[in-house]
Amino acid sequence: MTLQQLRYVITIVNCGSISEAAKQLFITQPSLSNSLKELEAELGITIFTRTSRGITLSLDGTEFLTYARQVVEQAELLEQHYMEKKPGKRISAISTQHYAFAVNAFANVVSRQNNDEYEFTLRETRTYEIINDVKNYRSELGILYLNEFNRKVLEKLLKESGLVFTPLFRASAHVFLCSEHPLSCQSSVSIEDLEPYPFLAFEQGEQNSFYFSEEILSTIRRKKVIYVSDRATLFNLLIGLNGYTICSGILNSNLNGDNIIALPLETDEDMTVGWIHNPKVHLSQFAQSYLEELNTALNIKE
Repeated sequence: MTLQQLRYVITIVNCGSISEAAKQLFITQPSLSNSLKELEAELGITIFTRTSRGITLSLDGTEFLTYARQVVEQAELLEQHYMEKKPGKRISAISTQHYAFAVNAFANVVSRQNNDEYEFTLRETRTYEIINDVKNYRSELGILYLNEFNRKVLEKLLKESGLVFTPLFRASAHVFLCSEHPLSCQSSVSIEDLEPYPFLAFEQGEQNSFYFSEEILSTIRRKKVIYVSDRATLFNLLIGLNGYTICSGILNSNLNGDNIIALPLETDEDMTVGWIHNPKVHLSQFAQSYLEELNTALNIKE
């Protein structure tokens, strides 16, 4: 077993396929496959389960990945300390619901990196895919919310996936509106006030269940609904159509500009935004810094 083989496994997990990993490692796919088979034979375990749809980590592979990441990270620290090597290429991925504060925290952490090389991924994606990304090690962390309505369903899914939810903050319901919206002068709005205007929501694809909705109060029947797939489109439609969406109320003017405002929604419903991870996986330095940045940016006390 070599450090190179450990790096191979980590790269395969990050890429999601042997062929893509081979491209990033600048080796042929047969060479990578042979090296992986030799490692599995030496250890007497199957690291990846191979199916017609691709590869996934086996139970043994999940445990092996945890140790591999720690060994590689410690080896790089030793090389930097004793051989005066520059920090190695940093790789990390975060999956999140469509939150501006999550993007801003990501940008702040990346801007502080002193590595010559890095490869970071931020996926603003659907709720089910966030859980799947963290479950299948495509992302180290996932950012999503729980509330009274979706909690039992999502907690069951998280438990089945071996993941843990850690709260970041609790927020009362708000709506995002254009600053020129007819309701923008009010101190708060009700569901009845919003009825004439189009409701904007993030579509959830094949897993289009109310429980996976990014917007609370998703079961309320509305006459006008528009589903979108990205945050920029949603904000453009808020402005262009006097639409609205339901959210945590946290805005970032650097990302959203001054054209969007948040107003309290008259309801007893609230949401707890937090992060999910696999407790068996050793978080990278970048992931740890990202969590620290979130706590700092949101004024969360440990």
